[in-house]
Amino acid sequence: MKKLINDPNAVVADALSGLAAAHPGLLYVSHVPAYVRRADAPIAGKVALVSGGGSGHEPLHTGYVGPGMLDAACPGQVFTSPTPDQIHAATLAVSGGAGVLYVVKNYTGDVLNFEVAQELARGDGIEVESVVVADDVAVRDSLYTAGRRGVGGTVFVEKIAGAKAEAGATLAEVRAVAERAATNVRSMGVALTSCAVPAVGRPTFDLGDDEMEVGIGIHGEPGRSRMPLRPADDVVDMIMEPVLDDLGVVAGDEVAVLVNGMGGTPLIELYVAAKRVAEVLASRRLEAPIWLVGNYITSLEMAGLSLTALRLDAELKALVLAPARTLAWPTGVATQ
Repeated sequence: MKKLINDPNAVVADALSGLAAAHPGLLYVSHVPAYVRRADAPIAGKVALVSGGGSGHEPLHTGYVGPGMLDAACPGQVFTSPTPDQIHAATLAVSGGAGVLYVVKNYTGDVLNFEVAQELARGDGIEVESVVVADDVAVRDSLYTAGRRGVGGTVFVEKIAGAKAEAGATLAEVRAVAERAATNVRSMGVALTSCAVPAVGRPTFDLGDDEMEVGIGIHGEPGRSRMPLRPADDVVDMIMEPVLDDLGVVAGDEVAVLVNGMGGTPLIELYVAAKRVAEVLASRRLEAPIWLVGNYITSLEMAGLSLTALRLDAELKALVLAPARTLAWPTGVATQ
């Protein structure tokens, strides 16, 4: 496996050094313990948002640190949860006196470590609440978690909660809207190839040249089934229909759509998929005023995609469209 790295065990540290060098006006990078915060944090009187997870999913989460989204992100080692001391240090660094909300993907290590950090922060007198995102409809349990996995819907939850906090809402209000977003978002993905963790140096799983894994997790966990490669329209149907069915949308509903690359999929292929997504939505008489197409939560160099639908109400729509200044959130979200 060819990778543009130095020491396989220093990939995260090297990447954080590069992040600090490239974006000093927007981000502050702490190396020990490792976390990334917005350069102007803490902001007095503002609810702070902290998230994090294993590295290898970039731009999640460090790419969403900045005004209008996260105040801090904690990058673990590749596909490994951040530690409680990372999360605790980030919490102390961004707390502005109005409380802190953790946005946590539903993976066992993430949930446990954020819970420990929450208790440490409360011991310091900081009010901390958390929201767990579990949007993957592919499987109920996996190698990494009990219940559904947290995947692409996390991007929408972080954006919505971040916009609410930036507007001056209370911790209870930010948590409530984050919970509503998490309740109204669903995702599912497919892999065309595996990926390779740098320290391991070989593919995480074996997948034939003519095979695809439907319902794959972002760490390479098995999905619903393995089958021969199909045309893009068939692939979209296989994953979009379960997303919409589970979400329970009805004709006339509005949804925000994320057509997400897993790290190794060309943008032209994502737009081929977007074409079919639009056809599926039209067949169900659903409106899609908000579109994101690109790499928003990845799995190293895995080829494949995931599809996410967020059911919108007036407030969620306004919060998704609210401005944000981060590395990865687009300056202008595509709307119809």
